[in-house]
Amino acid sequence: MRGALAVALCLFAAPLAADETSPTDYAALRARATGIIRFDDFPARPEPGHALDHGIAFAGGRIGTGFLGQTTSAAGPFDRLHGQPAAPLTLLTGPAGAGLSVAYHRGFGSMALFPVGPAGFPALEARGEGSVAILFDEETCAVGLLVHTDYANDLGVGGVETGSVTLTAYARDGTLLGQIRRQAGRGVSAHAIAVGGGIARLAGVTIENDDPGGIALDDIAFGTCAHVLG
Repeated sequence: MRGALAVALCLFAAPLAADETSPTDYAALRARATGIIRFDDFPARPEPGHALDHGIAFAGGRIGTGFLGQTTSAAGPFDRLHGQPAAPLTLLTGPAGAGLSVAYHRGFGSMALFPVGPAGFPALEARGEGSVAILFDEETCAVGLLVHTDYANDLGVGGVETGSVTLTAYARDGTLLGQIRRQAGRGVSAHAIAVGGGIARLAGVTIENDDPGGIALDDIAFGTCAHVLG
């Protein structure tokens, strides 16, 4: 299970037709969030870190690599997700050696999430090239996160040209709510997607990227409409 998703700050956002979502301000979301997913409960370990083939549980949901009904293919070093998820939205994890990893990241100064790409754990070229899927126990109005790009130099100095990050939001029945794709800057950037209408419908989100150095994720914020909208 992997994907074609990309998250990052600025340059462009490309929503789908009949889109029910839009980019939103991460800082405002985080200030009102009912939950923030961090990875510092894992024992500190330098890269490649901890291999997690069975996903990650957090208070309010789980993290994997895609959703049941989707397929994954390799697009060069990256994972790409295809197809509409089945109903009800069900998380997939793995495959073995190509799921998720968590390691200490100097750019964040904390433990961070690295989606593992087709090359597999612990290969350097796999770190940050995979797909991520987040399934929430209860519907939410918005999801946001911090992304570190330019992984070839995890302090964000120099390195290769950055790529893009894509966030795709789904309802509990697998219906596509919308997608944003944003060009990534170097170093840490913030990205968030919100569902319109003031009704909590977002049950899951996938994250894909095509950044040449891969990405690391941290501080994933989410919230109910009452909290997010005030």
